[in-house]
Amino acid sequence: MPLVFVVLSLLTLAGAIAAMSLRNLVHCALALTATFAGLAALYLQLDAQFAGFAQVLVYIGAVSILIVFAILLTRGAEPGGQSVFSASWFWGGAVALMVFGILSGIILSSKALPLDSPPPPRATVSQIGDQLMTKYVLPLEVLGLLLTSALIGAVIVAIPEKVAAAPVRTQPTSAGTRNGETLRIHGELSNPPDLPLGVGQGESSEVSS
Repeated sequence: MPLVFVVLSLLTLAGAIAAMSLRNLVHCALALTATFAGLAALYLQLDAQFAGFAQVLVYIGAVSILIVFAILLTRGAEPGGQSVFSASWFWGGAVALMVFGILSGIILSSKALPLDSPPPPRATVSQIGDQLMTKYVLPLEVLGLLLTSALIGAVIVAIPEKVAAAPVRTQPTSAGTRNGETLRIHGELSNPPDLPLGVGQGESSEVSS
């Protein structure tokens, strides 16, 4: 097993574990970007140039940046107060190891492993790029518009809504008279504290100053 493959695999696994276990979401996004970079390097080592460059352009250059923008726009970078690991982390890890062992046994016992490796593909990265810029340029532009619309929608959703304050209606202060006494009115009619409510027309009342 080449040393370069071992180093890239360890870096990719370390980035994936950090993306799942860190508390800060921005740090998780950066660790995920490192994982994508490790996968791109593995693709390039396996002579899959188009898959490696697509990994760099799409996942590192678009998906990771979109995740970082979404975290910053929604102000969700602050770590939460709860623990990263759930109460059933032991059983989850046991199930994951069991599934990994089953898949590894199926792959190692497959009859396709002893076969000779297929010949290298004839299509190069430059030929694929020429086809994308000529024959498949319309689907490429539609995909770009779709990603742009998704980014604009994320920005619109992340904008905080401004609640407009309800206007307070106040009536101007006016003066009214009742039985020769002046009453101040502000919003609604009020009686003086010393004026009895039963006083009608023609009756006199004295208001102490």
